[in-house]
Amino acid sequence: MAADVLSHGGVALYPTDTVYALGCSLDARKTVDRVYRLKQMDSRQPLAMICADLSDIARYAVVTNFAYRVMRRILPGPYTVVLEATREVPRLLLSKQRTVGIRVPASPICEALVRALGRPLLTSSAVPPGLERACIDAADGKASWPHGLDLTIDGGPTPGENSTVVSLIHDEITVLREGLGAVDGVLK
Repeated sequence: MAADVLSHGGVALYPTDTVYALGCSLDARKTVDRVYRLKQMDSRQPLAMICADLSDIARYAVVTNFAYRVMRRILPGPYTVVLEATREVPRLLLSKQRTVGIRVPASPICEALVRALGRPLLTSSAVPPGLERACIDAADGKASWPHGLDLTIDGGPTPGENSTVVSLIHDEITVLREGLGAVDGVLK
C-alpha cells in the first residue's frame, strides 16, 4: 500500500536508522516540489537517494573499486555517501559538481519500501521549518505537518541523530558532516 501511494506521487514520512525522513519516488517530479515546500527548504539544497542495497548504487553513481570497498564496510548503516552521479540521476537532484548523496539505511522499513516501490526514494531528514533537529518519531512528524503528508509509517522512535555524510569523490575520504555513523569506521 505504501509503495502504491509513493508511485502515485505521494509524500511519505518514514523512519530510517537515524531519524524520520520525508520522501517520494525518484520519478515524482512534482512531488519533489512538495517536499521542498513542506520543509521550507532552499531548492538548491539537494535531496539524497535511498537505495535498497549496494548493487543499486552503481546505476546512479560512479562506483570505483575504492568507493565500493569503503561502502561495503559501512553500508547498510547511518551514512550518506557522496559520489559522482551517472546520467540516470534526475537533474533536480544534482549539485553543481554533478554529485549525488546516496543512503542505504540499516532499516528493514526503508529496504522494504524501496524494494516494493522498485526504484529509489528521494529523501531528506524530516526537519520541521524553523527547527534544527529532525523528527525522532511519527507523532513529531504528524504534529509538524498536519497537512501535506500522504503517508506516515510509524516505526517507533529513532536514534535522533542525522547520518554521517562522507564524500568518496576522487577516491578520497572526506567527512562532510559528523553524525550517527562513526567516523573511524569510515577511515579504517
